[in-house]
Amino acid sequence: MSAHIESHDHHDAHDHHEHDDGHAPSTLKGYMMGFFLAVVLTAIPFWLVMGKVIPNSQTLAVVILTFAAIQIVVHMVYFLHMNTKAEGGWSMLALIFTLVMVVITLSGSIWVMYHMNSNMMPGMSHEMTEQQAKNLP
Repeated sequence: MSAHIESHDHHDAHDHHEHDDGHAPSTLKGYMMGFFLAVVLTAIPFWLVMGKVIPNSQTLAVVILTFAAIQIVVHMVYFLHMNTKAEGGWSMLALIFTLVMVVITLSGSIWVMYHMNSNMMPGMSHEMTEQQAKNLP
């Protein structure tokens, strides 16, 4: 019986060193890969904007937002070590809840700002006419 307990204790000590919780082991190679991807995913949109590679601003915005979403995933995988198996799935559930809240907050804020901008001063244009500029003190 004593030998069985010692064997079980040795097995438990060995389990603590392995990563059965779904987290990838933190290695220098993993962090460097994450850093490299983050730099590339920052440099490409910077180049697209500064080089005026995409002249259409709406298309450029979609491309930049796509790079931003990819960069968020890179940070979560390489630096936060998030996956569907971590902590029994609870960290993924918390992430999904956070993403839903962020989408609601951002889309609501953009909706409010757009409608306030278009409905605040109907009949007034954003640009001053030459006559209005001459009448200013």
